[in-house]
Amino acid sequence: MAHQRTRVMGIVNVTPDSFSDGGLHATQEAALAHALRLIAEGADVLDIGGESTRPGAEPVGEDEEIARTLPLIAAIGARWDGMISIDTMKPGVARAAVRAGAGMWNDVTALTHAPDSLATAAELGCEVVLMHMKGDPRTMQDDPRYDDVVAEVAAHLAARAEAAEAAGVARDRIWLDPGIGFAKTTAHNLALTARLETLVALGRPVLYAASRKRSIREIDSTAAAPTDRLGGSLALALEGARRGAAMVRVHDVRETVQALKLQAAVRAVAV
Repeated sequence: MAHQRTRVMGIVNVTPDSFSDGGLHATQEAALAHALRLIAEGADVLDIGGESTRPGAEPVGEDEEIARTLPLIAAIGARWDGMISIDTMKPGVARAAVRAGAGMWNDVTALTHAPDSLATAAELGCEVVLMHMKGDPRTMQDDPRYDDVVAEVAAHLAARAEAAEAAGVARDRIWLDPGIGFAKTTAHNLALTARLETLVALGRPVLYAASRKRSIREIDSTAAAPTDRLGGSLALALEGARRGAAMVRVHDVRETVQALKLQAAVRAVAV
């Protein structure tokens, strides 16, 4: 059986407070240099974020988020014809980003943040990533509980995908993301990873995003800083790909692309 290549989404945060690289790419010049480096390293998609969604993060105003992301999207688009994603929960930011050249809306609230989120996604006609999260970034890690995390996440994402399709979003433009690290304990994250096929079976492409997340530190205490978590990030990306993720969202693009190439080479021999 032939396997489709798992695509790689590179992360570009134009924020002062993201959990892994907050402040490193806060200027437009630094962010553009980082984006171009990720492209050279093999990124298929660039995910541009102007508001941190780390646990405890404070919200950012729409105007500020647009000011952070739009010049970068335009600058990348002038140099690259690949897919640009806007990582936002705000319809106004998504609308501005698509006008500037983005072709994907990555929404951690699965189009529930605003009353017009669904209608905006349909109007824009872009690809949409629907992610699972309980609560909001300020409170999501307070005490997340589930009876069956995989079944509940799958049911929620299936319902959100149906709502998006009913609102007019084309079926083939809807992605699902289990929301690793968003209102999830390490046990929840591991269960979702181990049973990712449950989400894949819903029949829509799955985005798997576990890069540098806290669960790696909780399993390996030597990985205190986010930048110490390359090994764990690669292990999770490979596991997500093995279990059917169509794309992985990562900080370390070059290393992930290389790991996926070797995984694909082994698969090709094993068939």
